[in-house]
Amino acid sequence: MDKIQPSVNPLSQPYWDGCKQGLLRLQYCPKCRRYQFYPRILCSSCAQSGLEWLDVCGRGTIASFTIVARPVSKAYQSPYIIALVDLDEGPRMMSSIVDIADKTVKIGLKVSVAFEQWSEEITMPVFQII
Repeated sequence: MDKIQPSVNPLSQPYWDGCKQGLLRLQYCPKCRRYQFYPRILCSSCAQSGLEWLDVCGRGTIASFTIVARPVSKAYQSPYIIALVDLDEGPRMMSSIVDIADKTVKIGLKVSVAFEQWSEEITMPVFQII
């Protein structure tokens, strides 16, 4: 059984291309100098167009998390950890925390991005404790 695949569209394609290359890539607004995630047509801060895609460091802090005991399908091994990660560049993103025992994960832990290939088309960013 396959994992649920996110949809890829022309707006999000640079993000997914970066993930395939092992790079976390976010939209950046040169006018207000802010990064944003998830991909949008306009800056979520100042509503300007002309956003750029920039590679970011991929480090952040766990803001919140949950441990999933019952997976949505057999494609996911439980338990697994889903977290909100505050990236060093500002945006918050939801992702999995990998390579840590579920009993030791805590809010405030520092994390760094890694990547897992889910299919030929999709490589997902996940985070590891640093």
